[in-house]
Amino acid sequence: MRTRRVSIAACAIMVSLLSFTTAKAAVTVTVDPGAAWQGFMNVSELDNTPVFSSGWGVPDLNATFNVDTLVLSPNTIGDPDPFWYIGGGAPGNPGNKIMDANLFVQVDDTFAGETVTFEGVVEANTFTTAHQASIFIRDFAPDFSSFTDTTIPLTLGAFSIDLAADPGVGRHVQYGFNVVGENVWVTDTAPFGSATISVPSAVPEPGSLGFLALAAVGLVTRRRRS
Repeated sequence: MRTRRVSIAACAIMVSLLSFTTAKAAVTVTVDPGAAWQGFMNVSELDNTPVFSSGWGVPDLNATFNVDTLVLSPNTIGDPDPFWYIGGGAPGNPGNKIMDANLFVQVDDTFAGETVTFEGVVEANTFTTAHQASIFIRDFAPDFSSFTDTTIPLTLGAFSIDLAADPGVGRHVQYGFNVVGENVWVTDTAPFGSATISVPSAVPEPGSLGFLALAAVGLVTRRRRS
């Protein structure tokens, strides 16, 4: 009877490990510097009246990848036109627009019908109340007319959010980061803070988990022979 109890326990460990491998393998994404990151900007007046929306270069979002980390800073515009800054662009002059910056990876159809999990670690966040930063997963309709999303604030520590993607054809799943606030003259960004995000700590690779599962099978075999 003792041998049977040990064998059942070992089998349970094996099944659990294999299940974990399957669950983590297909739909988990991270802050991968090598991914196809894109930018999109929504610009509004200070009273939040929309002005325009358009694609935006990743560097222009003040988003910088450094090996395995991402640094987000307040948006700046080098144009001195009063359209962008009260009194014109110059040190000390406040922004004249609200900039809603979106840094994201878009995966079309790849995750249709899947539960997408986005993981990372917020190493630092010194943004002041002048800017709000968040983490998101969005699932857009084929024509971008509507979307469902999961959004959380950018707070210190590890994060993991998920969203069940619609199985419909032609949808667009995006995951990434959002920073909203007044634009800041390039020499004035430091007092407004920044954020640093990294990939999550290493977890056992699927091959390692498979090895552990095989070890559990070996345990069952040895117990039976003894």
